[in-house]
Amino acid sequence: MSNVFIAFQKNEESRAIVNAILADNPQAIVSDQPAMVKIDVPTRLVVRKSTIEEEIGRDFDLQEMQIHLITMSGNVDETDDEFTLTWHQ
Repeated sequence: MSNVFIAFQKNEESRAIVNAILADNPQAIVSDQPAMVKIDVPTRLVVRKSTIEEEIGRDFDLQEMQIHLITMSGNVDETDDEFTLTWHQ
């Protein structure tokens, strides 16, 4: 099974999102490149609104994440509180 991944522009605004993803996905592998940060995770990657809000200290709408998003790989499941990437079997 391939990893799922998500990549963000490397900027100050996306740093909190990346930190939150790393906190919620202990198996994450980070590839820090000059213009982007790519996060690979085996099987399932979860992005939790509550963790991002803790990182940035304000309310956060998960739709805001798309402003900084470059690409992703996996099947998307999105609610108001979580964004998940998986590969369905």
